Amino acid sequence: MPEPVATLDEIRALMAHLPGPDLEAGTAAALRESQLTKPAGALGRLEELAQWLAIWQGRHPPHVNHPRTAVFAGNHGVAARGVSAYPATVTAQMVQNFIAGGAAVNQLCKTVDADLRVYEMNLDQPTADIVEAAAMSEEECARAIAYGMMAVEPGIDALALGEMGIANTTAAAALALALFGGEATDWVGPGTGVGGAALAAKREVVAQAAARHRAAPADPLELLRRLGGLEFAALVGAILAARMARVPVVLDGYATTAAAAVLYAADSHALDHCVVGHVSAEPGHRRLLERIGKPALFDFGMRLGEASGATLALAVLKAAAACHAGMATFAEAGVSGPA
Repeated sequence: MPEPVATLDEIRALMAHLPGPDLEAGTAAALRESQLTKPAGALGRLEELAQWLAIWQGRHPPHVNHPRTAVFAGNHGVAARGVSAYPATVTAQMVQNFIAGGAAVNQLCKTVDADLRVYEMNLDQPTADIVEAAAMSEEECARAIAYGMMAVEPGIDALALGEMGIANTTAAAALALALFGGEATDWVGPGTGVGGAALAAKREVVAQAAARHRAAPADPLELLRRLGGLEFAALVGAILAARMARVPVVLDGYATTAAAAVLYAADSHALDHCVVGHVSAEPGHRRLLERIGKPALFDFGMRLGEASGATLALAVLKAAAACHAGMATFAEAGVSGPA
């Protein structure tokens, strides 16, 4: 018998049943935080992250002992329009670099003791040119979402998500423009390093792509299908699966956040189990973070992609969990509490 056709309606149905926060675990975290040997609020955002981890792991105390970094790689037909400083063949070459251990994300994973998985999304078959057609069929998009869900396996307790794909900042800009409006200039940046006439041409490509699909239904998953990419769809699947499995998520830069923004546009609480690791030097990323209400953990001027910023942010989550679980309370340490 033929395999059943995957549909986006299945994804929409799944989104209607996302688990909510574990408020009991959150309350336990808040109570312990108030008893630790420090002035109230002295660890700032680390305290917030500890409570967020407890809420979305559904346990207290939270821990980040087995994090995973997942990188999804896909190729884009729009790359043929010269929107990147690098040829599309670089996507597959960088995947081999990841496998060989030579990329920045490999070093970062070693540093934070994260398990790295790289998922190739049919690199020999790029998506359609979004200026001329929808990037994917509905079945292609739904199957890519389902594929991304497989990154969330039992035993992991935090998930850093990133991507690799030449021309994916073009797709990210087009998707952000379609989801949130504005002008192409609001969302388009240099990506891999284009400037001058090439940057102007990239802006025009994004404007044309958004115009080409403007008459489409204003449904976020449909816009993903039309303007995103296979790796974008897989990221959506990983985020959804993590929510179902109670695995907190750290998002990387512009392309990853644009993929996640599809879920935000469909349900403003769909990303409550996610934080954003860093704000990219790509200018559209800062605007996008403001739009979805997600302040980044840090701003290091990074714009590499490949989950580099998200993986680095795992160290911050580890620190938050360690301080929360390991510090002594005032009673345990024999230290006088606040008067």
